[in-house]
Amino acid sequence: MKGSAADRLRRLRWLLTWLFTGLNAAGLVVFAWLAVSADLQQREVQLDAELARVTAPVKRLIMGEGATVTTTYVGQDEVNRQCPQFVILPSGAGAFPPYTSGRTCVTVDAQRLQNFADLSVRNGAVLNGYSSGTAGEMVRVGVEPFRDRNNQEAGAIVAVADARDALAAHDQLKLLVIGGCVLLLGAIGVTGHVLSGRAIRPATTALQQQEVLLAETAHDLRTPVAALRALAEAALRNPAESDELLPRTVRLAARMGGIIDGLLVRARLAAGVESLAIQPVRLDQLVASVVAETPAEGAQVTLVAAPSTISADPTLVQRAVANLLDNALRYGRRPGYEAIVHVTVAGGKVTVADSGPGIDSSVAEENFDRFTSGGGSSGLGLSIVRWVALSHGGRLRVYNAEEGGAIFELQLPEAP
Repeated sequence: MKGSAADRLRRLRWLLTWLFTGLNAAGLVVFAWLAVSADLQQREVQLDAELARVTAPVKRLIMGEGATVTTTYVGQDEVNRQCPQFVILPSGAGAFPPYTSGRTCVTVDAQRLQNFADLSVRNGAVLNGYSSGTAGEMVRVGVEPFRDRNNQEAGAIVAVADARDALAAHDQLKLLVIGGCVLLLGAIGVTGHVLSGRAIRPATTALQQQEVLLAETAHDLRTPVAALRALAEAALRNPAESDELLPRTVRLAARMGGIIDGLLVRARLAAGVESLAIQPVRLDQLVASVVAETPAEGAQVTLVAAPSTISADPTLVQRAVANLLDNALRYGRRPGYEAIVHVTVAGGKVTVADSGPGIDSSVAEENFDRFTSGGGSSGLGLSIVRWVALSHGGRLRVYNAEEGGAIFELQLPEAP
C-alpha cells in the first residue's frame, strides 16, 4: 500500500535522514581509518627510530680485518647497557661468534632473531617488523646488515624493542576514535532528522493547507448544498411553487460561488501564488454593503459605523466580515427567539455581537482552527476570519458579553 500523502512524507523524511547519516558515516569511517592508520604508522616510526639509534652506533663500533669481525669495542660503549637490546649475528660470509648486548629488556627466541638477520643480509637492506617474545609479548625488531673489510655481507645487527606500551596506547586511541565516531554518528542522525524535517516542511505545510482548505470548503458548503438540494426537491414535488423557490436557489448558488472563490483566494495567497492587494479601504462603507447584501432571514441586524479607513485587501476583508455576520445570524440566537446582531465599526475595528448562548470558555482563546460555540457551530469558517486578520497584521478576539451572547472583534491596521 502506498499510504496517504502524510505517510509518504514521513517515509521521505526518514529516507533523507538515513541518506544524510549514511553519507556522513562513510566519511567518518574513512576519517577514522586514516587517523588510526596514521597513529600506528607514527608509533612504528618512533619505535624504528629507537632501534636505529642502537643499530647505527653498533655498526660503527664493529671492527675487523679482511673477513674477520670483532665486537670488542661494542661491549665498552654505553649502548651495550641500554634498551632497546641488540644482538650481532653472523650471516652470509660471516663466521664470527654471535654477540648479545649486556642488558636483556625482553626475551626473544634466538632462532627467530637469526631468521631476521638472514633475511636482511639476503636482501641487503634494513628490515623492520613485528615479532613476539618468548612470553608472547609483542616486540619491534630492527635489522641492519653490515659488510666485512672484503666488502662481503658478514652479518646483521638485530635490535629488539618492547612494543607493548606503544601498541596499548594505539589500541586506546582506536577505542576513543570508535567511541567518538559512534557519538558523532548519533548527533549526525539527530541533526539529519531535524534537517530533513526542515527540508520537507514546505511540502508538509502545503499538505496541511490542502487539508484545511478541504475541511473549510466542506464545512462552508455543507449547509448551502443541503439547502440547495432541499429547494430542488421541493421544486420537483411542487412545480407550481418554482417561481418562489427559484430566487432562493439562485441566491444559494451565488453564496456557494462566493464561498468557493474566497477559499481559493486564501489557498492561493497561502501558497504564495498571489499577494495581498493592499489599498486604502473605507471599512464603514464596506461593512455597510456586507450588511445590506446579507439576507437577515427574520433576524434583527443593527449597524453603527463611524468613518474608518484601513489598509487592506478589500476582497478578503469583505469575506471576513461576511463570515462573522453569517456566523452570528446562524448561531447567535437562543432556541425559540429571533437572532439579534449588533455590528459596530470604528477605528479600524469591526465588532459583531450576537444574542446567542455565547462561546464555550474552554475554547474561547483557541486559534479558531477548531471552534465550538454553544449553538453547535464547528466554527471552521472563523479560521478564515482569523487568517485574514493575521495576514494583514491585525487580530481576532472573541469573548462573551455580560448580558449573554458572543462578541467578535476584528481589528485591522488603519491607513496612515
